[in-house]
Parts: sequence; C-alpha cells; structure tokens
Amino acid sequence: MSVIGLHHVQIACPAGSEDALRAFYGGVLGLAEIEKPEALRARGGCWFRAGAQEIHCGVEADFRPALKAHPCLLVDDVDEVADAVAAVGGEVRWDSQIVGVRRFHTDDPVGNRVEVQQA
Repeated sequence: MSVIGLHHVQIACPAGSEDALRAFYGGVLGLAEIEKPEALRARGGCWFRAGAQEIHCGVEADFRPALKAHPCLLVDDVDEVADAVAAVGGEVRWDSQIVGVRRFHTDDPVGNRVEVQQA
C-alpha cells in the first residue's frame, strides 16, 4: 500500500456563506468551481479546483474558522494574487520565515486562514 497523492482538502464554512466563498475562491483567487455530486448538494457548501487537487468548503453546524490549519495554494505570481486580495479589502500578511519562499497568509470571507505561495 502507498499513498499516491492528495485529492482534496476540506475546510469548514457556515451555512449560507457559499456566495461569499465563490466570490473569494472563484473570483479573487480564480479557482474554477466544481459541481458537487447531486447526492451531496443538499448539504450546502461548494467545491473548487486548485490545479490537480480540490478545495471543498463544507457546511459545519457549529462553525468556527480555522485560524492555524490551512490550505496552501501555489501560484505563478504571488504579487498579483496579493494585489487581488488587497483590492477587495483582504488582509495580506507576508511571511518571510522560510528562506527562499515568497508567501503570504490571508483569510477567506468566513475567517479561515489561507496561505498563498509562489510556485
């Protein structure tokens, strides 16, 4: 047995936040939305493609934003993404703790931490 990859990361969201998440993940970050399987649509939430992997935003009844755990998105132009996040009022927190890695952290519209890193 061996793990051959990572299919998706699931992050939690409150009910009714799908439009705000679509505006952020789809609009600001440019991720394509994936149609959820019909059997799962009634649960709410939304899914996005991030390269060969996916980010699933799943409704959680007792939602609390993830302040430490986070997905890290690899991008081809980290400055362009930082500008797009800032343009919609998002906070861009640059982090230079890893030598040679350009990255920043921000929060999605429901408060989940998101890392964006130069590929």
